[in-house]
Amino acid sequence: MNASQPSLYWEDGAIVTIDQRVLPHTHRQLRLRTVDETIEAITTLAVRGAPAIGLAGALGVALSAQRHRRPDGSLDEPAVRADAQRLAAARPTAVNLEWAVHRVLARVGEGHRAVLDEGLAMLREDAEVNGAMVRRAADLLDDLLPDRPLRLLTHCNTGRLATTAVGTALGVILELAARGRVAEVLVDETRPLLQGARLTAWELREAGVPHRVCVDSAAAAAIATGLVDCVLVGADRIAVNGDVANKIGTYGLAVAADRSQVPFLVIAPESTRDPALPTGAGITIEERAAAEVTEFAGTPVAPAGTAVFNPAFDVTPGELITAIVSESRVQRPREAAAPPPGADLPDDGQLAAEVAAMSRALYERDWMPGTSGNISVRSATDPKTALITASGRDKGELTARDLVAVHAETADPLASDGPRPSAETAVHAAVYRTTDARAVIHVHAPHTTAVAGRWARETAVGTGPAPLPLRAFELLKGLGLADPSATEVPVFPNHADVGRIATEVADHLQDRPEAPPALLIADHGITVWGRDLAQARNRLECLEAICRLVLLDDGNWPARPAPTPEGNPA
Repeated sequence: MNASQPSLYWEDGAIVTIDQRVLPHTHRQLRLRTVDETIEAITTLAVRGAPAIGLAGALGVALSAQRHRRPDGSLDEPAVRADAQRLAAARPTAVNLEWAVHRVLARVGEGHRAVLDEGLAMLREDAEVNGAMVRRAADLLDDLLPDRPLRLLTHCNTGRLATTAVGTALGVILELAARGRVAEVLVDETRPLLQGARLTAWELREAGVPHRVCVDSAAAAAIATGLVDCVLVGADRIAVNGDVANKIGTYGLAVAADRSQVPFLVIAPESTRDPALPTGAGITIEERAAAEVTEFAGTPVAPAGTAVFNPAFDVTPGELITAIVSESRVQRPREAAAPPPGADLPDDGQLAAEVAAMSRALYERDWMPGTSGNISVRSATDPKTALITASGRDKGELTARDLVAVHAETADPLASDGPRPSAETAVHAAVYRTTDARAVIHVHAPHTTAVAGRWARETAVGTGPAPLPLRAFELLKGLGLADPSATEVPVFPNHADVGRIATEVADHLQDRPEAPPALLIADHGITVWGRDLAQARNRLECLEAICRLVLLDDGNWPARPAPTPEGNPA
């Protein structure tokens, strides 16, 4: 295999790839010209590796679009979409496949050429993504384990064969070798199909990197006896909280690495993340054929009829993972599961981890862009203490250690060092001292933010809140109101002095026990609260959905309320 040639590409109306089933002894090229051939190549592991099967799936849609062109140049879209559905279902665990198929399918209305162009663009992007994440991960290891050649352990195959360029985890190993940082690589054989012994060892031999093949069941012993400085693996699906699905056997490596305090790194592109999946508990694990276990190279090795448990993947909890490195960021799930300084009780540690996970999830939805927004929760052991996200922290990489312990009703930080709370903590404190809230969320969700800004302008909101009337929305039930048929959500002016906003919020809530558990700030988003994080988020979702309906039904935009004698909206 020419190192300069990608392992998967498009040529003369076909997908050209390497048949990974027969490596390392035979180098056979496949030309896939139909959707059925592409699906067979994916399901039989002729094409494997999450990024590679995603790209194969994308180009498979292009094959379908090519086949289903009408004489006038238009496409038989239902037929293409049916093929795309079959491609996406070929292997259920790897999210890249579904993601890639849906991405090219979005161009189907523009014709065959647009679908193909999108697939070819993804091939080019894959090389760029590979390079970016490989360099980022190698730089991280230079920081974590400086000044000595490293003994590395890897599992399955994560090199050129699993992507179209340098690879993920194996790409990092090759980058480290180029920097003179690799002493030796232990290559897990990766039962039952030996992707490590057959494919990774082949790629390392090609690159001239010192390595030994390791029996899967010996890997934990190698880690425990000090033969490994770091474990590097890829991923097939990553949940929001950092749980990772990868080739079966990964979880055991993570447990052994955690026990021996050896760094455990996951290298995977952003396309491997599933923003709709809060934890790894929802990942579908593919089970493979029994013959993969009961036979070896076609020869039976188990008694006839032996029952088999043959999952292709397992799920590693984020708390066992040192870092997940992509082309754009480093996520540290292990730190996210740890309690922040000053809140080292197990209950508060769990709360802090939940806040961090929710922040990352809302970031994925663009509701907490960059460092914007904040979430707080009362301590499980001391109701006068709250944990709140620190100022200036990227919400997409937030961990439990990025939370600050403050006095719940005054917003004063309880530690003199460490991260500082946001100025908006004062608004959270105003809610805590005037309601029975135990969790507060402030985000910049797009529809509530737009409604808040428009309502403030239309009512000329000045020194006090302008009530936004909401009527006859079924979703108002989600706010837990005594009368769910109608309410008025206050829209506060967005003062530069956050303390002034907090004072107005406290004054407004002080004598209004019937007030909805939410408020808007002009052009500055929404704040909601509840008895716990889950209830607060549910209320946030309800109000964001209501505001979306308000904007869509512009003809029923609420009428401007009459001014009070003082000149402020009622």
